[in-house]
Amino acid sequence: MVTVRRSVWPERSLWQEPRPAGAAPVGRLDRVLVGVFAVAALVEGVARPNLAWRPVVTVLALALVPTLLWRRSRPLTAVLIGWGVVGLLSVAQLVTGVRDVGLFSMMAVLFLLFSLVRWGSGREIVLGAAFVTVVVALGMLVGAAGRADVFGGTVLLLLVVALAAVFRYRADLVRRQLSEIRNEERVALARELHDTVAHHVSAIAVQAQAGRVVAGTQPEKAVEVLAAIESEASRTLAEMRSMVRVLREEDAVDYAPQPGVADLPALARADAMPTVEVSLDGSLSQLARPVDAALYRLAQESVTNAVRHARSATRVGIDVCREGDAVRLRVTDDGETEPRLATPEPGFGLLGMAERAQLLGGSLTAGPGPDGGWVVEAVLPVEAEA
Repeated sequence: MVTVRRSVWPERSLWQEPRPAGAAPVGRLDRVLVGVFAVAALVEGVARPNLAWRPVVTVLALALVPTLLWRRSRPLTAVLIGWGVVGLLSVAQLVTGVRDVGLFSMMAVLFLLFSLVRWGSGREIVLGAAFVTVVVALGMLVGAAGRADVFGGTVLLLLVVALAAVFRYRADLVRRQLSEIRNEERVALARELHDTVAHHVSAIAVQAQAGRVVAGTQPEKAVEVLAAIESEASRTLAEMRSMVRVLREEDAVDYAPQPGVADLPALARADAMPTVEVSLDGSLSQLARPVDAALYRLAQESVTNAVRHARSATRVGIDVCREGDAVRLRVTDDGETEPRLATPEPGFGLLGMAERAQLLGGSLTAGPGPDGGWVVEAVLPVEAEA
């Protein structure tokens, strides 16, 4: 039987496209940009020779500049105001026949067009693009632009639009990839939860069978069995509650319990470079099953990354210790850090590890160590968050 999976990303028309997420609030760079264009408009308005309507044009240019602060939060409004000023000057030129009434600093409207395509909804893009097209056509008509000017201006506008579309598409692609990573981690955790529950339920069934056997002859033993069943059931429910929101696929999985902290010594090796050493400290036998399995997976992934990417590494250390109600996993290597520092953004594998830790109520950090090498450190609660 062939299963056809429908995409979780439904196709939409441009008109139905929502605004992209992640628009940054107004910051220092935005204010600097506004200040630069304001100073440029003021200087050009005062110093540029043969400028018609100098006071009016300078005031309009200065009034246009603040719209740069709205270009992400209200892109259509910013475009209507900014390009509306340009259109107003074109209409005035058409009525009066006066030449040279624009300032070069009004090129700030290109930033508004870029932001419209990058941050606007589909409806805003369509309406704003139509308005800009009318303003540009009016400007070319008033300026009696030749073919070369029309071609050059059109190419410039199309380049701005294309660049904004590329940035928008790239951000959307990264967002989808990160979402897929989170879903994969949730699936992995859900499978481990399935294995854990199957393991605990099997233990409960065995205890129940034993209790039925001794109930008639040894009632006190039956009470002990019931207490054991209650403890096992409570722990199972707590672990299920910790990941109740995690979705999983309906694939068949192995019902054997997943490896945990007790299996970490199997990762040690002394016959190859880099060597891997494992150190376990404290009481690590009463961990919640999802936490136990996560610690193993995080250590395994960290060792794999170190072996693959740590240049000139001779040793990888895995240290797990109990600290009150938390467990700390620390994986270190003595490789060179420069090559990995060349990539400022974390890889998708590291993001998946961090997502796994966060789902259990913990945290994960990774970066160069104080004495060189690379350090991955995860702190998880002994009992997964409910």
